[in-house]
Amino acid sequence: MTRFLNTLAATCALVAVPALSQASSVTITTQMKGYDGEGAYLAIYLTDANGAYVRTLWVAGGKAKYYKHLSEWNRLSASDTSRLAGVTGASVGAGRSLKVTAELADALIDAGYELRIDAAVEDMRDSPSDVRIPLTRQEAGKAHRGKQYVQSLSYEIE
Repeated sequence: MTRFLNTLAATCALVAVPALSQASSVTITTQMKGYDGEGAYLAIYLTDANGAYVRTLWVAGGKAKYYKHLSEWNRLSASDTSRLAGVTGASVGAGRSLKVTAELADALIDAGYELRIDAAVEDMRDSPSDVRIPLTRQEAGKAHRGKQYVQSLSYEIE
């Protein structure tokens, strides 16, 4: 029986190794501008080459009633019942930064996918698609400017 279990464990390890090599850790760093206002709600998500929603990577802001102000993300991801599973945290204050890491399939990189951030601040104008950048190895490490609340977004692929 022990020999069988050892063989089974070795087989599982060999099967798991290729699966691990088919995904990369993507660390996204968002720096907020020094605006006057409350902490920003942010939705960081991925879309495909046609602009269709693929996956939520992070949502900053704890009150679901305000998610409607993250309008593009809310509209695109509305049918994804697991869109918030394990990917939420506190809102991000003016001048502060947010760093999140997600595991993404290598097939998504350099394949027309985009990282997007929607932003909203209480009593201020909402900013759908504050940042839209291609998910490519060439763009990794570069700072990309936001339209309204996000000063810059950059990502690293590991």
